[in-house]
Parts: sequence; C-alpha cells; structure tokens
Amino acid sequence: MSDPIRTFRHFRDVPDSLWRWRNFSPAEIACRGTGQLKLHPEALDKLQALRDRLGKPLIVRSGYRSPEHNRNVGGAPRSKHMDGTAFDIAMTNHNPVAFEAAAREVGFLGFGFYPRSGFIHIDLGPARQWGERFPARAATFAAETPPAREALAESRTLRGTGAAGVATVGAAGVEVAQEVLAEAQDAVLPLVPYLDTLRWLFIALALAGIAVAVWARVDDWKKGLR
Repeated sequence: MSDPIRTFRHFRDVPDSLWRWRNFSPAEIACRGTGQLKLHPEALDKLQALRDRLGKPLIVRSGYRSPEHNRNVGGAPRSKHMDGTAFDIAMTNHNPVAFEAAAREVGFLGFGFYPRSGFIHIDLGPARQWGERFPARAATFAAETPPAREALAESRTLRGTGAAGVATVGAAGVEVAQEVLAEAQDAVLPLVPYLDTLRWLFIALALAGIAVAVWARVDDWKKGLR
C-alpha cells in the first residue's frame, strides 16, 4: 500500500516524521506563491532516486503549485504541478542528455524541454514530451592553447640578469685586483689607473643588464606571457 498524499496549508506545517527525502526540504518543493505543499510520496521518491543516481544537487525551479499560483504563472490548466507530481529542474549543473536518461530510468514519464529558460520539466506521466531539446554544449576546454612562455635559455629576462650578474662579479674582481696590485712592487703600480677605469666599465655593464631585465619583465607582463 502506497503512502497517502497529504496537503498542507504551509510547508512549515509538515511534520519532521513525514519528511524522509534527505536531499530536499519542504520549502524547495512547496508552492512559490503561497507556501502550500501537496506531499506526493511516490513523486518525491522518484525525485530522490534521480538525485542519488546523478550524484549531484537538483535545483528545483518549481515543484508543487497551488491552482491560484499556477494561473498566475500561466501554467497549463491541468498542470501536473498542481498534483505535486511534477518538477522543473535547472540544467545549470547538469548535462541535459544524461539528466533525461537518468530521469527516465527512475520512472519519470513526462518531459518538457525549455532550453531558453534553462530547465527540464519532469512528471509521473502519462508518457509524453514537448519542446525542443537542449543544443549540444560546446567543449569546456579552450579552443586555442595559450601562448607558450619563452624558453628559459632564450629568456630576455634571464639574459639581462645574467649580464648584470657577470658585470657585478667583474667589478668586485677588479676591486680585489686593485688592492693586490696596490701592495705589489712599484713595477706594476702604473696598471692601477687602468683597473679603476675597468671597474667603472663593469659597473656600467651591470646597470645596463639590470635595465634590460626590468624592461623585459614589464614587456612580458604587457603581452600576457607571464
């Protein structure tokens, strides 16, 4: 013997002991206009079975409708929503093809397709269908691969920082050489002024390398390569 169909003036009047559909609440199934609820256990059992089969939430756009609310929204005069046996389910998080197949497997017989509004109507029957099916969805991956980052060996940033590093080491080496030569024999003292010039040359090269590295970073950022 099937469970009886009950009607409640408001979904808050539904006793917790009567509600066994763990992934749904009375508020989700109740009339959006009046808060009334016709509790149809067979329909809700199939809705829960569909939720279990798909393994992801069902967003109920419309469940039960009172006759008054059904008229206000332009529903069919004999809409199954007024029987509590119909549900409009958003396709936001579902593949419409997989959803339809699963709904048929659990026992729904009536199907209405509303791709422009983004939902599918399902009910207990009789078996029928209307509306145009959802168009095939585009692939979720990008049509074009993003520009590849420049190879490390060819990186302008790496070249600039490398030149700056070499120049900095060279400048430091010149300073050491100056100190050593300053303490050497008088025969090598004439070389000291030239080493001072060489040190400034290395410093200039280091600054140029740093400038190239900074420019390359800014240019890459503008081009969206990094």
